[in-house]
Amino acid sequence: MKTSRRNKASASKIPATEQDCPRCGKPPALCVCDAIAPVDNRVELLILQHPQEQDRELGTARLTALTLKHATLKIGLSWPSLAKALGRPVDPRHWAVLYLGSVSPANLPRDRELVAVDGKGAPLADQRHALGEIEGVVLLDGSWSQAKTLWWRNPWVLKCRRLVLNPKQRSRYGTLRREPRRESLSTLEAAALALSHLGTQPEVEAALLKSFLLLLERYRAATIAS
Repeated sequence: MKTSRRNKASASKIPATEQDCPRCGKPPALCVCDAIAPVDNRVELLILQHPQEQDRELGTARLTALTLKHATLKIGLSWPSLAKALGRPVDPRHWAVLYLGSVSPANLPRDRELVAVDGKGAPLADQRHALGEIEGVVLLDGSWSQAKTLWWRNPWVLKCRRLVLNPKQRSRYGTLRREPRRESLSTLEAAALALSHLGTQPEVEAALLKSFLLLLERYRAATIAS
């Protein structure tokens, strides 16, 4: 996920007529900054974006960071530690990395959309305890292969808890993107789902999805107009 693992979107359909928004990085027709009211999320978010992830139109990493008061977006391939990536001291034992990898949804509890797993990808026995200790989440933003690269280039992720998503609903991208797996989500959707299960703050998920749905609405309108 991005925690979404998806194929690259098709060629741009949005005319390059004006300069992209300096805040969200979107073309003017897709900018939703006017509708963003940052929410105060209890569980912090760190998004590590692969430098080759350049989906300026439908990418959601920066939009996710703008919608949350406690979110950091870093672009690169590797960092010496979680503390270096965040820019401050932090205990990785209270952080989790969202990474599906080779875990099969068939091996996950059907009643859970967010699952803590061990080093081999098997669900932990005491999910409530494992999830209750998490103070922050790391998301890997990029295609399937790019997320895998970020995972292997940053060995400190093994000091964090590992989480996987088992979403009941497919990505709201619908036909706008071809997803390689049913459980693939955009970075924003992955953040919304994870934080909704960790922070007991439904307003966080609502705010994120509001921004995302507005982006999709404006994208469809812009492509029809063009």
